[in-house]
Amino acid sequence: MLPSGLDATKNDPNMNSGKVLVTGATGHLGANLVRRLLADGEEIRVLMRQGRDNGALAGLDVERTYGDLRDCEAVDAAVRGCFRVYHCAALVSTIDGNAAHKREVFDTNVLGTRYILQAAARHAVDKVVVSGSLSATGYEPDLPSHEGMPFYPFDRHLPYGFTKHLVEHEALRAHADGLNVVVATSCAIVGPHDYAPSRMGRVLIDYAHGRLKAYIPGGFEFVSARDIAEGHVLAMRKGRSGQKYIISTVYSSVDDLMSLYGQVTGRPPPRLRLPAPVMAALAEVTDKTWFRIFPNSPRRFTPAAVRLLSMRRRADHEKAKQELGYRPTSLADAIQEAYEDFVRRGVITPAK
Repeated sequence: MLPSGLDATKNDPNMNSGKVLVTGATGHLGANLVRRLLADGEEIRVLMRQGRDNGALAGLDVERTYGDLRDCEAVDAAVRGCFRVYHCAALVSTIDGNAAHKREVFDTNVLGTRYILQAAARHAVDKVVVSGSLSATGYEPDLPSHEGMPFYPFDRHLPYGFTKHLVEHEALRAHADGLNVVVATSCAIVGPHDYAPSRMGRVLIDYAHGRLKAYIPGGFEFVSARDIAEGHVLAMRKGRSGQKYIISTVYSSVDDLMSLYGQVTGRPPPRLRLPAPVMAALAEVTDKTWFRIFPNSPRRFTPAAVRLLSMRRRADHEKAKQELGYRPTSLADAIQEAYEDFVRRGVITPAK
């Protein structure tokens, strides 16, 4: 077993050469990370779900393997022969959902992570970087969240946030058993290669087409796609086993975000700026009426989304700066890159 905190790579940026596995490669984070790794000359294998839209990897020189995270044999086959693993895959959800939805989120995120880490240990993988979420980090009003803040389980958490907390426990369990594993925690991602698209991507698309009629004040901690990919690479190269690193770019209010959207799209901001308490009440009513009939239906303003924006949550990335050499870039540049990528792919039609 490795002594606590010892990194088997000894912070060597080259590490052992060999194939790298990326899970979740068709997601926003994964698509950007794969491109970054390919630019670095890495040999990439990706684990993908059959039948999913895999346009995010079109034209890329990667080895494709197929399987579900909940299938331990498929996970084992994907890990076998790889020297390093970036586990970015997760079932992201902003709703509470019904019992079946909760089970799917748990099995995919928690058991899927366990299978990845167990396979990595069996096949003597050099190092694993697991993608974390700010929703699994402790929160105190008026203080930036940092890695040392404990997750308070009795707050009102969504299944996604709670499972990402359990994902960190799986990483710590694997570290205690001798696996070299680090958690790279992401905030709300903004940037190109957003094929799903993500929640923030849909907001930009709607804004660019004049479909965003209202917004609520608040704010959140954002991370550019370029920065979160860089943070994962730095965590692999320099991160200490058993440690967690928050990767963020900057906090932004929704008002400032709308201003940046206006600059890149050439469109005015929505006319309606709705008070958060009003939207929170509406979201609660719809959540208990219409969406009780369709509990797993996606929607823009959930009670959780309104609550998160109202918290105006900030994050402290000083640990990543000090230990990894991380240097954040620009949210404005990330929004510009996201817009240009949507235009290039025909998702956004520029305003005339």
